[in-house]
Amino acid sequence: MTCKKFRYLATSDNLWESVCRRDWGRSAVDVLRSSFRGDEQQLPWIRLYKQVSKVDSVCCYKLSEPDPDLVLPTPRASHSLNFVSGCLVLFGGGCEGGRHLDDTWAAYIGNSSQKMLKWQKVQTGIPSGRFGHTCVVIENYLVLFGGINDRGGRHSDTWLGQVSIHENFGISLSWRLLDVGSTSPPPRGAHAACCISSRRMVVHGELIISHPSPPARSGHSLTCISETQTILFGGRGLGYENVLAGVSLPRVGHFATSIVGGQLLIHGGEDSLRHRKDDFWVLDISRVSLERMHPTGLGSKRLLVNKWRRLKPQGYKLRYRSFHRACVDDSGRYLYVFGGMVDGLLQPVDPAGLRFDGELFLVELVIQL
Repeated sequence: MTCKKFRYLATSDNLWESVCRRDWGRSAVDVLRSSFRGDEQQLPWIRLYKQVSKVDSVCCYKLSEPDPDLVLPTPRASHSLNFVSGCLVLFGGGCEGGRHLDDTWAAYIGNSSQKMLKWQKVQTGIPSGRFGHTCVVIENYLVLFGGINDRGGRHSDTWLGQVSIHENFGISLSWRLLDVGSTSPPPRGAHAACCISSRRMVVHGELIISHPSPPARSGHSLTCISETQTILFGGRGLGYENVLAGVSLPRVGHFATSIVGGQLLIHGGEDSLRHRKDDFWVLDISRVSLERMHPTGLGSKRLLVNKWRRLKPQGYKLRYRSFHRACVDDSGRYLYVFGGMVDGLLQPVDPAGLRFDGELFLVELVIQL
């Protein structure tokens, strides 16, 4: 009788919902529950926990515009794309001819994954046009830093953005320049940034010649995985190193984001020969002993062997791409991917080899029901 009681308690739905809330976060669990479509049955939390921890595939959808006559965002790369206050917010980037863009677009998503959405151009006039900047979400605000203009100039300004949704007027976005005092990061672009502890923005990188740790790089990603830890991955540095079997291949211009279950998802990018990629990889953070990592990152490579797993793509086939942008919704189950440079081998000396993409995709983590 005691064993039956213990088994009942150990597998109770209330207990495992609490475990999910502890490991994934309260808001992620609430949104994940509401994200199941009408034809999807809510799994017991213990099964859902196991399914999320071993997710092995994604399903991709091309999102359509309800009115084909509406003006859409220009194809671009090295822009920013964020999910904030239930909206996708797209800003800036670089486009054909090496020109920067200064436009801002928004689309309302809410708490449900949609296969169709409506872009709205937001008239702000600021910040100035740029690409290679970073923009992170802190609570309900956007914090934008740095970037490069089409004359090669680097920015060091910091902007705070707030999204408002109006029943009659749609979406508005207000930006204001932050006074950060006398101490601030030097001007830069193609760096990485993330929000940590829901209060701080961490900035790293741009390609310089020095000997810091981690080594200098650009086009990398920086992703927060806990209140005190981040994962820095990839980028273009001063050289390339051999890769151990079982580790995701080196790349630059990819995207990386934390997904449901405390895992890190990366997609796309290009290698040292500038071949673009279309692969999806997941790093299970719970299996990595972060405390034992060597400060230079050399020891971390061996610790990451067999911790990466490649996901099988289903549905719409995304083109090989790099310097695209993506963001995850509040559930951590749905990702939105926009833009980038697409199609095969990038020819650095041939401008005709650059092709910018302007399509929007939804990527769903497939949870076996």
